[in-house]
Amino acid sequence: MLVDIIDDQAYLAAGQEKLLHEVIEAAAKYLKLPGGIELDLSIVSNEEIQALNRDYRGLDKPTDVLSFALTEVSSEYDVDFAHLDLAEEAEETEDLEETEFEEEEAIPQHLGDIIISYPRAQEQAQDYGHSLDRELAFLAVHGFLHLNGYDHQTEEEAQEMFRIQEEVLTTYGLTR
Repeated sequence: MLVDIIDDQAYLAAGQEKLLHEVIEAAAKYLKLPGGIELDLSIVSNEEIQALNRDYRGLDKPTDVLSFALTEVSSEYDVDFAHLDLAEEAEETEDLEETEFEEEEAIPQHLGDIIISYPRAQEQAQDYGHSLDRELAFLAVHGFLHLNGYDHQTEEEAQEMFRIQEEVLTTYGLTR
């Protein structure tokens, strides 16, 4: 699993980047996701997340975490076999098909982007009386679950999503 963490303003303290990688990997393991997936996780200011929240959700206020799932993954290695010369030997065509399959297998599936407001995470950690590491991990797992189709629009969905979050964090050793 590839988690590309983007922290342009150098908010993350020593060890927090590793924590975010590990907790997302723990969540992926909990969900029994296949290998070969990737995502981007950006750590931003309240102003940056407010602009994204306004532009994409119509809410002109900062939030703690946003997730943008990719619904369709395309590959630069897609091959259109319809244009191949029909006179080519079958063996050559089989070689091309085999090559296409191998290259596609090597390309990770990009799930999407998670954006976390670091200042908001700091505020919430203080408000909830737990560590900043726990809050960052909670927000990362929350965003990751959204990328994987989980939501909290109904009470039932919320209970399931928060149960999974707590199980992942507890298993990792981050309790309230």
